[in-house]
This record gives sequence, structure tokens and C-alpha cells, in this order.
Amino acid sequence: MAQLTKENDRQNLGAKKFVLWLFVFASFMIFAALTSGFIVYAGGNGHALNVQMPHVFIYSTIVIATSSITLILASRAAKHSQPARQRLFIWMTMALGITFFILQVYGWYILTYKMGIYFVNPNATRSFIYVLTGTHLVHIIAGLGFLVAAILGSSGNKPQSINLFRMDLASIFWHFIDIIWIYLYVFLLLNQN
Repeated sequence: MAQLTKENDRQNLGAKKFVLWLFVFASFMIFAALTSGFIVYAGGNGHALNVQMPHVFIYSTIVIATSSITLILASRAAKHSQPARQRLFIWMTMALGITFFILQVYGWYILTYKMGIYFVNPNATRSFIYVLTGTHLVHIIAGLGFLVAAILGSSGNKPQSINLFRMDLASIFWHFIDIIWIYLYVFLLLNQN
């Protein structure tokens, strides 16, 4: 009976991980569609972006790349059954994620109030900056939720398998949003003129 329960748990966890991969793939397709839409609109209508990306975006890129490093350290701590160390690195990752979020919003402030580039404007290619970064920020919020689940998985008397599973899910999603941001930032840099 215990063997049957263990097998059911493994299948249940595998199904949840598969759903996460489907979500990651769907999210990737959303970003691919948005960047493709930008290229088609900008090329078809001759509307160049003509915007210098705010320098704050490079700082947010460094912050999110650093957050992936702290999450790797949290994963290692989880694998070595060091829950206190694991929680420390997850908290650091969350702090970096929140910092990234704040820096992105500050980037919007610079675009809007210092550069005069509004979401609604005659050149819709400029609106894509807000759409791309805004969609990414929604994913950051979801990623923070995964990190909270990982912290809860390492707390109390949860089985190590649950802890590692939650850590694995958080890592997959967080590294995905890290890679997506780097892609978006490079994409925007290449299309800023």
C-alpha cells in the first residue's frame, strides 16, 4: 500500500511539472508573438522605435541575473538538506525579484515623465516597450509566488521530496523569466533606433 501511494505521489508531481512546462512554453510563445508583432508593425509601417532605453534597464538586468545565482545556491542548499541556508537564498532571490520589479516600474517612470514616451501614442511601436515589459512583470509576480511555495516547502516538517519538488518548480520558472528578460532587453536594445 505504501509503495502504491509513493507511485501515485510521483505521478502527481510529474503531472504538475508537466503543466509547468506547458505554461513555460505558452509564455514563451506569447513573448515570441509580441516580438514578432513588433517586427511586423515596425517594418510594415516604417515606424522605428527611436527610443534610447533607460539606463535603469541595465541595472534591472544585472539584478535579475544575480537572482538566478542566488536561486542556484538555494537549490544546492536544498539538495544538501540545509533548509535554513535554502530559505536565506530564496529570500535573497525574492528581494532581488522585488528590486527588479521596482527598477522596471522606475524605467516606465523615466520613459513616461522624463522622455515623454507614453503607452498610448501615435507611434505604436513605442507602446510595445510597455506591453513587453508589463507582460514580463506579470511573470515576475508569478515567479515570486513560486518562490513563496519553495519557502513553504522548506519550512516545518514537509518531506524532503516535496521540498525538492517545489524548489525545482521555482527554479524552472525563475530561470525562464530571467532568460526571457535578457532576450527582451537585447531585443529592445537592437531595435531602439
